[in-house]
Amino acid sequence: SFNEIVKSEDIGEDVVIQGFQLSEEGDKLAFSFSIGGADEGVTRILDVKSNEVLDELRGRIGDIVWLDGNKYYYVRFYGKEKAPDGVPPPAQRVFLRENGKEEMVFGRGLPSLHFIGLKRSLQSNKALLSIRYGWTKSDVYVGEITDPNSWSLLYGGGDFIAYPIDYVNGNYVVASFDGEGMGRLLAINERSHEVREIIGEQPYPLEEAVVYKDSIVASYLVNASTKIKLINMNGEWREISFEPPGTISSLHSNGEKCVFKYESFLIPYRIYLLENGKTKIIRSEEVEDDFEIKEFWVESKDSTKIHAFKVQNKNKKSNFVFAYGYGGFRISLTPRYHPHVIPFIEDGGIFVVANLRGGGEYGEKWHRAGMRENKQNVFNDFIAVLEHLKREGAKIVAYGVSNGGLLVGAILTQRPDLIDGAIIGYPVLDMLRFDKLYIGRTWVTEYGDPENPKDREYLVKYSPYHNIKKRRYPPIMIFTGLYDDRVHPAHALKFAAKLEEIGAPHLLRVERKSGHSGATPQTKIEEYSDIMAFVYHTFKMQ
Repeated sequence: SFNEIVKSEDIGEDVVIQGFQLSEEGDKLAFSFSIGGADEGVTRILDVKSNEVLDELRGRIGDIVWLDGNKYYYVRFYGKEKAPDGVPPPAQRVFLRENGKEEMVFGRGLPSLHFIGLKRSLQSNKALLSIRYGWTKSDVYVGEITDPNSWSLLYGGGDFIAYPIDYVNGNYVVASFDGEGMGRLLAINERSHEVREIIGEQPYPLEEAVVYKDSIVASYLVNASTKIKLINMNGEWREISFEPPGTISSLHSNGEKCVFKYESFLIPYRIYLLENGKTKIIRSEEVEDDFEIKEFWVESKDSTKIHAFKVQNKNKKSNFVFAYGYGGFRISLTPRYHPHVIPFIEDGGIFVVANLRGGGEYGEKWHRAGMRENKQNVFNDFIAVLEHLKREGAKIVAYGVSNGGLLVGAILTQRPDLIDGAIIGYPVLDMLRFDKLYIGRTWVTEYGDPENPKDREYLVKYSPYHNIKKRRYPPIMIFTGLYDDRVHPAHALKFAAKLEEIGAPHLLRVERKSGHSGATPQTKIEEYSDIMAFVYHTFKMQ
């Protein structure tokens, strides 16, 4: 049975719950919410039994680690103002808080664009920290959880990502993405700092890992679908696969049991319990429809092979394709449940998800091949997918949100002939000023710095806002939200104004109650309804 602890409706109108963390004992809950899905919001600490609010924090709050009594650490993000030690934003700092009073205990002097992850080990009360620079570098710090002065560098210092997994029997378990960038698991001795490899790089990238008993549960991406390996500390392993192709997330362990979420295009969720080496489903929801999931490959401009998923109705097919892409920030597009496309597939439409460079589907090299001066590779990859679909006789609406909005904006300005419609959501479109709007400075490690003449040279070549010309464009839908305090709505508004200026067919949808982190279910339903109405209208579907 499940007990309801918090309801967004009880907090207020247009409230969106964004995340939560439960204490190890299960007696305290921290949950974050905002109005309309803004990043800046409120974090409340609740007593789970009494539902009493024990504390409240305002702003953008990251990881929380519980200590004895009412003490806890938390990570605060500074996106607009300087950190307390005078470092300009964006920056993060760790605070120790008790009974409404707090002090900064870690991060002093850490430069801008460095971000802190903090957690506690399952055994022996160790602090486990990662300090990340952008999306390509990070170091591992460790120490005693009760003594921030002891937190010091354990591993890192190179041009690669590394992060702590846990602490087991005198060894820190660390994931390191050096070498080919696929990820290997290391055991680092607490006293000698001697490094021993538990399992080396695999042909496919490591995604997540947790300690389970004296072993490790690790998820890997194989052609953008998740598989799990149970690995002992000697590196011996066995694999658990899932059908159909899907995504594993929210991997959690208390040391004795492990739970995780699995979803796919036709499975909203399955919650699995791993206990005594066996998995079982403890809760699930599935869609009963006669759909099929196919996979295909195309060659990009430089002959790189690009993978994509195709979801369609076995019994009712058309040539109408809704093509979704992203390609950035090491984010992988894996099989997930998209409720707004289910009716489209039922009506014979085809949903395509493309795995483009810039994402994390094939490791860190794949990511770097689509960032900064290599960003054009991402657009070329999507163009190759669209060209393949066109050769099959498809009519296509291209769809992307955030960095994916940049992708579709670039396709629109570079190859409008390939698409019959474009849907551009909460987008980054002005690549010469993104760093000056809200927290855009955070992304210079991924896109490049417009203030740097060399970076500016390649940014202006593909910046959608700067490449709109007086020419024929397909119908365009742009949507944004006034509560988006991550990607400024000005990107969407300016782009729409330029389209208006040249007489291009477009719709601008501005939601007053949504932000980059989501919206209430009712607001999202209305937004998705308008998106799919545009798709149906473009294809003249009934």
